[in-house]
Amino acid sequence: MPERLVNALTALYSNKEITKLGLTEEQIANLNPEFTFELKQTEDDEMEGNPFVMMILSLVLFYAIYFCAYQVSSSITTEKTSKIIETLVTSTKPSTIVLGKTIGIGAVGLLQILAIIIVALISASVCLEEGLLEQIINLDNMTPFLLIITLLYFILGYFTYALLYALTGSTVSKPEDVQSANSPVAILAVVGFYLAYFTMMNPTSELNKFAGIFPISSPFCMPLRIMSGLASGLEILISIAVLMATIFIIAKVSIKIYSNAILNYGSKMSLKDIVRVYKDKNN
Repeated sequence: MPERLVNALTALYSNKEITKLGLTEEQIANLNPEFTFELKQTEDDEMEGNPFVMMILSLVLFYAIYFCAYQVSSSITTEKTSKIIETLVTSTKPSTIVLGKTIGIGAVGLLQILAIIIVALISASVCLEEGLLEQIINLDNMTPFLLIITLLYFILGYFTYALLYALTGSTVSKPEDVQSANSPVAILAVVGFYLAYFTMMNPTSELNKFAGIFPISSPFCMPLRIMSGLASGLEILISIAVLMATIFIIAKVSIKIYSNAILNYGSKMSLKDIVRVYKDKNN
């Protein structure tokens, strides 16, 4: 390579000119010192785990939560279109309908995700050479505790967005209006995902700590912080507490609006109409 030739010729020329100066061996050695160094991470910056696995886990959590929650909105709008909801509201409470639908769709979605993961692992073990999967993805940090906490955040994150989608689904009467009604929630989910995803590039930053507690991003961020060994027990408890409080508030608002808007067969409700319905229900 030309660069290597230039460097070699430069070194030869420099050595030749140095010898003309009549320097001692010690002086020559001082001109070309050898530095030794060792890289170490401080305790604050110490991070465990495979960043590639963390990014994949973040993507899986986002798509699993998003698409499972989206089904709640579509299901509610379909019931309104087929007029089944008129029979349901006369035989059971709106809160039972909302929570039952949310839990049912979430359970089905969770089983689908587990089935996909199991099939993927079996296929990888059968089709790939032994040890090849471990070279691509290091799963050493996938402990039982991490699996349980990831499942917990999936459930909490799903409930957060599913209840928001239940609210938007009850405000429209036609399936073609579902996508536009769900746009604010979709934007909120994308903002939360990107906040978690990009702050993981600097996981020791204060913004990443915030993303692990902020309810719209914590389902995608906190499992990764735990996997990297950066989240303390207090942070985990605060994050779960904030997420559960958010779910309680959203559930309360969604059920109240759902119970008064579900029989509305007019045009799509605006934000002003939703606020009015919520206030009327309180009165």
